[in-house]
Amino acid sequence: MNEPNDDVTRQIPVAEAFRVWLRIGLLSFGGPAGQIALMQRILIDEKGWISEKRFLHALNYCMLLPGPEAIQLAIYIGWLLHRTRGGLMAGLLFLLPGVIALMALSLLYALAGNLGWVEALFFGLKAAVLAIVVSAVVRLAGRALGTPVRYLMAAGAFVALFALGAPFPLVVLGAGLLGLIGGLRGWRSFQPPVAAQGGSDDRHLHSAPPSRWHVPRMLAIWLPLWLLPVALLALTLGGDNVFTRIGLFFSQLAVVTFGGAYAVLSYMAQQAVENYGWLSAGEMLDGLGLAETTPGPLIMIVQFVGFLGGLRDSGLDPILGGILGGLLATWVTFVPCFLWIFMGAPYVEGLRQRPAISGALAAITAAVVGVILNLAVWFAVHVLFAQVGEWRAGPLALPRPEWATLEPWALVLVLFALACQFVFRLGLFSVLGLCASAGLLIGLLFA
Repeated sequence: MNEPNDDVTRQIPVAEAFRVWLRIGLLSFGGPAGQIALMQRILIDEKGWISEKRFLHALNYCMLLPGPEAIQLAIYIGWLLHRTRGGLMAGLLFLLPGVIALMALSLLYALAGNLGWVEALFFGLKAAVLAIVVSAVVRLAGRALGTPVRYLMAAGAFVALFALGAPFPLVVLGAGLLGLIGGLRGWRSFQPPVAAQGGSDDRHLHSAPPSRWHVPRMLAIWLPLWLLPVALLALTLGGDNVFTRIGLFFSQLAVVTFGGAYAVLSYMAQQAVENYGWLSAGEMLDGLGLAETTPGPLIMIVQFVGFLGGLRDSGLDPILGGILGGLLATWVTFVPCFLWIFMGAPYVEGLRQRPAISGALAAITAAVVGVILNLAVWFAVHVLFAQVGEWRAGPLALPRPEWATLEPWALVLVLFALACQFVFRLGLFSVLGLCASAGLLIGLLFA
């Protein structure tokens, strides 16, 4: 946990990095696709703090981890820039705006139950985020693919996830295995993409090899931070107390959430509603709507679930119980993100120059383009349609939007956002501000 003494890692002032990570945290709408696109735009295109190649290398590792990949990517890049303090700063600033916003909305939900004006405001933001995601997919494909084989791998990953419902880890690991073989055999298609060089020369990024005690030290620091509160709750309150159950359930969830929030939402909803009875199915949908419209990872819905569980079953003052339940669920969900990155990133950095590993990561990069495209299409369908069913034919399982539920104003806003992004080439703040204002105006006038 020692900080570096060299000048190289201090070329980017910590105060400037603080402001940038806070800006990213405040604007991190739209789930993982939108958040990755936002970081790509600010850190690579605008600031030039990291090259596309190093960005994708970090993203590939985060895609293989349990938990929300976007916050893990922020922690990783923060660590590259300013080591431990940079990773902590990036992760906390990415997380805190969403924690505060969702806690405030959870309190309003419990007290008032009507948050129409909030939905109207974020109705416009969703359209802006969708345009940003589309732009990110286009840029990422242009920079990270470059050969027919990698385009085919991106398309294959998209079809496997979008149409066949293939498990996310299987898709990524399959791509990595194919790239590993290609790297060992020296196949050109699995060499690191030469187009992914822009943004920075990366000489200021930290890449020192870890010591022999690195893993035990990280485990000794982060495992108690993660699990000691849960153990203390179990010992003092008993296994049937709502806080103990929240801590145990969401700790378990933190290690099985491969593929991001979408992959685990149905399981979490089933357990929280049917097994624990912390909330109803309708309230779960309301919580998902709030999590989708606030900054931060979509898996932040755990805070809403923990809030309602603590609100109803803690035996404390309902509001106090809700706040404690929501914060506990958030704590045990996101502390592991810091463990995975701080423990593994030094080793992942050491693998960058090995041909076999480079081939595997190049293949995973191609698959990640398909993954982000899948998330973008999923997001677009749910922005434009109020109801989305499913069409099945053998192994195929495709989303089936109910055309009668098409949101005309959502379509107008999405087209407006795309025009701002691709035709007028407005800045990030301008696109977000114009779309948010338009959404609020539409909500107030035509709701």
